[in-house]
Amino acid sequence: MKSLVNPALSAPTGAPPATTAEPRPGGRQRAAELLQRQGVLAVLVLLCVVSSFLFESFATLDNTRGIAIQAAFPAIVALGMTLVIVTGGIDLSVGSVFALGGVVAAWASQYGFLPALLLPLVVCGAIGTLNGLLVAKAGMAPFIVTLASLLGARGLLLALTHEGAKTYLVPRGSAFQKLGGGAVWGFGYPVLIALALFALGGLVLQRTSFGQALFAVGGSGDAALLMGLPVARTKVLVYTLSGLLAGFAGALNAARLSSGVTIIGVGMELDAISAVVIGGTLLVGGAGSVSGTLWGVLLLGVIQNLINQIGSLNSSYQSVVSGGFLIVVVVAQRYLSAARRGT
Repeated sequence: MKSLVNPALSAPTGAPPATTAEPRPGGRQRAAELLQRQGVLAVLVLLCVVSSFLFESFATLDNTRGIAIQAAFPAIVALGMTLVIVTGGIDLSVGSVFALGGVVAAWASQYGFLPALLLPLVVCGAIGTLNGLLVAKAGMAPFIVTLASLLGARGLLLALTHEGAKTYLVPRGSAFQKLGGGAVWGFGYPVLIALALFALGGLVLQRTSFGQALFAVGGSGDAALLMGLPVARTKVLVYTLSGLLAGFAGALNAARLSSGVTIIGVGMELDAISAVVIGGTLLVGGAGSVSGTLWGVLLLGVIQNLINQIGSLNSSYQSVVSGGFLIVVVVAQRYLSAARRGT
């Protein structure tokens, strides 16, 4: 039987394929990408190993519990901040929203578990939604919008507490108070909740179309529009989630402290941004991970714990060290990004 293929139309054996594959990244590019994504984890592990030899009490279970519990609340706040920064935005209101969520939860706890948990989510989620609408629909700068929300949320908190003179207490023995207490191995429900939220956040960011839309919007909003992505709706959602997570973290903290403390949350937005950036998320948007944010939060928590271990240093040194880490990471990210591009 004769072949139905015309030999004249057949490509010669040694002919190149019709399409050429993209060149694979070299060793330098792969190393830069790995270092940018996992560098903070390597620093965290190295710091923990060295500290366990320098301080006898560092590697104990009690100290590990203390670090985990202290890091749980800023971690939840930083998770929301990660989503915002991935889209190229910023949220300066999370510290005040965190404190407001705690006060609202403590006030509502006298009416039961559900009001104490849901009311701060409604209030803080509404603040986040307002931020998103002003940024996405009105085209206002995220810095200005969230700075105004920072002041507004703090003012609302002061109004609810009569300029800080009134402290709302969580009823002893209530189900809401138990939410901030111990759980498996004494790590506390807030730690387990934070880990569950980070696992869910990782799945959403890496395995869903919504997560991919966040990266697309952060990479280029105009290109995302041309692709048919709902850019405005995506931005509104991430700011709403940031407000919800900050308020939820504040409610958990109120359950743990058994009261709505009015003076907390000052500067928390800067700590959250530091943790996110140290974790490898780019401030310009378009790249990042929730796992990196978790390592960044833990790194800052370990640094604070080490300062306490030394004893002769006060907590202000944590800001100095955190600021130094942030500068080093931002400079390193710039060079690593250039290395990944091969420039």
